[in-house]
Amino acid sequence: MTEKKPEKKKSRQQVYTLLVQIGRKDGDGLPENATGAALMVYASGVDEAEAVRETVAILKQADTAPLDVTGYGTLAEREAEGHEISDEERDLMARALEENAVIVAQMTPFFDDGTSDTVH
Repeated sequence: MTEKKPEKKKSRQQVYTLLVQIGRKDGDGLPENATGAALMVYASGVDEAEAVRETVAILKQADTAPLDVTGYGTLAEREAEGHEISDEERDLMARALEENAVIVAQMTPFFDDGTSDTVH
């Protein structure tokens, strides 16, 4: 009698685009005179709430101080809203899904004088 291998369940994971605002914290890696930063993140999860929880947990482990998270939805939701999504973004989203990961795609530090400096 041969034993059947259990069928591999199809992943319910999706990738969500999140904008995370972080404050200052010792060891956060932000420029010395920055007051905080915005991070564009692609995070996998079975729903947006899980993607947010995972993102916040990872950012805290990375010695940052997450203050606020805004969700922009999945790739399909963003396309339905008419967002232009570059091939580079699509590649990062695919990687986040494949690796079940949180990927910081862009960091924009904020400064007291109201300026910012985007880092990809």
